[in-house]
Amino acid sequence: MHIQFRSPAVYWVEALPVGNGRLGAMVFGGIGKERIALNEDTLWSGCPRDWNNPGAKEVLPRIRELIAQEKYGEADRLCKEMMGPYTQSYLPFGDLHIVMDHGQLSRRGYSRKLDLSTGIATVDYNVGGVPYTREIFASHPDQAIVVRLTAGKEGFLSFRAKLDSPLRYASKPDGGHFTISGHAPEHVEPSYRDAENPVRYGDPHTSKGLKFHGRLAVTHEGGTARADADGLHVKGATVATLYFSAATSFDPGIGASSPERDPEQWTAEAIQSICGKEYTEVLHRHLDDHLQLFGRVALHLGESKAPAEMPTDQRIAQYGSSDPGLVELLFQYGRYLLIASSRPGTTPANLQGIWNEETRAPWSSNYTLNINAEMNYWPAETCNMAELHEPLIDFIGRLAVHGKKTAETNYGARGWVAHHNSDLWGQTAPVGDYGDGDPVWAFWPMGGVWLTQHLWEHYAFSGNEAYLRHTAYPIMKEASLFCLDWLIENQDGYFITSPATSPEHKFLAADHRHAVSEATTMDLSLIAELFDNCILSAQQLKIDEDFVRTLQETKQRLLPLQIGKQGQLQEWSQDFEGEDVHHRHVSHLVGIYPGRLITEQSSPALFHAAKTSLEIRGDGGTGWSLGWKIGLWARFKDGNRAERLISNLLTLVKSDGPINYERGGVYPNLFDAHPPFQIDGNFAATAGIAEMLLQSHQGWLELLPALPDSWKNGYVKGLRARGGYEVDLEWNNGSLSKAEIEVSITQICRVLVKQKVRITQEGEEVTYSIMENGCIGFHVISGHRYVVFS
Repeated sequence: MHIQFRSPAVYWVEALPVGNGRLGAMVFGGIGKERIALNEDTLWSGCPRDWNNPGAKEVLPRIRELIAQEKYGEADRLCKEMMGPYTQSYLPFGDLHIVMDHGQLSRRGYSRKLDLSTGIATVDYNVGGVPYTREIFASHPDQAIVVRLTAGKEGFLSFRAKLDSPLRYASKPDGGHFTISGHAPEHVEPSYRDAENPVRYGDPHTSKGLKFHGRLAVTHEGGTARADADGLHVKGATVATLYFSAATSFDPGIGASSPERDPEQWTAEAIQSICGKEYTEVLHRHLDDHLQLFGRVALHLGESKAPAEMPTDQRIAQYGSSDPGLVELLFQYGRYLLIASSRPGTTPANLQGIWNEETRAPWSSNYTLNINAEMNYWPAETCNMAELHEPLIDFIGRLAVHGKKTAETNYGARGWVAHHNSDLWGQTAPVGDYGDGDPVWAFWPMGGVWLTQHLWEHYAFSGNEAYLRHTAYPIMKEASLFCLDWLIENQDGYFITSPATSPEHKFLAADHRHAVSEATTMDLSLIAELFDNCILSAQQLKIDEDFVRTLQETKQRLLPLQIGKQGQLQEWSQDFEGEDVHHRHVSHLVGIYPGRLITEQSSPALFHAAKTSLEIRGDGGTGWSLGWKIGLWARFKDGNRAERLISNLLTLVKSDGPINYERGGVYPNLFDAHPPFQIDGNFAATAGIAEMLLQSHQGWLELLPALPDSWKNGYVKGLRARGGYEVDLEWNNGSLSKAEIEVSITQICRVLVKQKVRITQEGEEVTYSIMENGCIGFHVISGHRYVVFS
């Protein structure tokens, strides 16, 4: 399973990504001059600071009065006084340059490919009859980027390797190694802001910016190697292996730079350790680690249409989703990217995962909490990578600490709050530079509420009660306390939110566009589902009976969601017209997917109204928006419509083409094109495809709920379902033929069936009972595997 090309990358979105959760690299594959762009997950601008705004609490009552009086323009203007600073930016580390002595010659026999199953990028070419090969991977066990160079003829490998950076840095040889070090900027303005001095550095001796350090070493077979101020020089070798490691002074334990965390010492220890191993050991350790994660899930949708060696960009352009193998590649690529950008102990995958070449990256490559950060982790549980969820869960814990002060300072509320954006430092206040931003995106105090879904889902898939008791529930409870204080009673006795926005989408009133109103559908949906999750958690843990009653009573009095004049689920509490009928955000449908608040069983009228809303929104949008719609159509059980969205996503966006912020697709290397690049669409596509094949959000397993007509025969192995299940499925002629269900919790297993089935366990027949909603139920035992035949 490869992403492959017949020429080197010219643009960054043509390069091949490798990563180990902490270190990332983009392989360009140049013949005479190789560029490998490097990243380290904690290299951000800035430092901890006070981002809270005591003035917000003072203007909040007046804003609520203005909204109640439907003076939305005045409320928008006053809402600017509730903002805090912009977040800081994720930064590039630099580049590894390898200059080959043989120069830039013909591309005869050239191949550049990434094998998703091994996590190894390879570059092959031929110069004068001598074959050359490079293998590049990011080792998680050994915490290094590894570049293996081989000449097919003894003594013909000669090159120079050097590090540089777009940040301020110094480089030098160090005991046979080549090193680079510097300080990150103390502040970087968002890329969309035209500032006079957008990148600001401190004095190197007193800077509050993070220190960073990178180290490059080489081992070789034959020939010589030396280090000087120009880099590492290898002459007359046959094989050479470059090892790169990097670190910053960021200490995740305190969430700040620490003088006790010396990045130079860290890289020295990492390089010393890996250089003490044989390459075969380093390779096998990497393969074992990668395959243990990647190999858990297999998907086959039919025979590939594209020739085996066709370059990926040509394959996208010529076949798109009509090639089942390309859809499989897209699905597994999302899994690969999460493995490469999120590991236990690292920071969460950001807006670009772990890969970024810009000092002022699009949208600061930060954590955008009104959809994108959550979307990054939609495939973590369903696609059998639960441990990769941990960085986000840990980050939510940090936000809960910081957000408690924000809730108190900005709103006089209990609990904790987070807003639209965050960063390495865990900012929880609204962004917007104290009035520069637009409230339609800058003001949205539901970021923490949405994030708590991930806490619940991690429990729902595993059933780990200790995790629920000690990690998830306390944070969810505190988020609920904020909601209880944030909600206000309207004139009809319902609880509403005010001010409220539907993220990034304005409504029309009195011929003007406005941002803030009251009781948006997204706000109410997220709060209702948080209350449900807290109630279920407390009941499971047998604690907090009074608190449960409070949540139940409050939820009953939330303003009911509304159906509008077009039969659609309203986005706002009033039937406003949106500024863009095809807007990329479908925030009001969060209760359909990824949530479970609105289902055909529990709320049929709202369910069908939500479907009408999605019809009205259309099948266009940015790359990540298309990805979200795949999951939504899967929940609506329309596999053909979901497949149409996959087709739209598999639209080739040219690397050097004009940026269209409203029409996305994928770049040549299959990176999601917002455009520009945002990784969330890759993860949403993977999660959406899984949702088409297996659903479990209603308390039962639904097998092949949204199978499109074009996927007539196939199988999937290793998907996970809520309740501690792992599921394999096979189908023929569009119908289920066999399902295998592996169980980790002894319980009654409920499966929605469309025809008569037979169930066995180790060849013995298993009896089942007919239950409500077309389900069957049968007793299952932890550690056993059950086979359902249709």
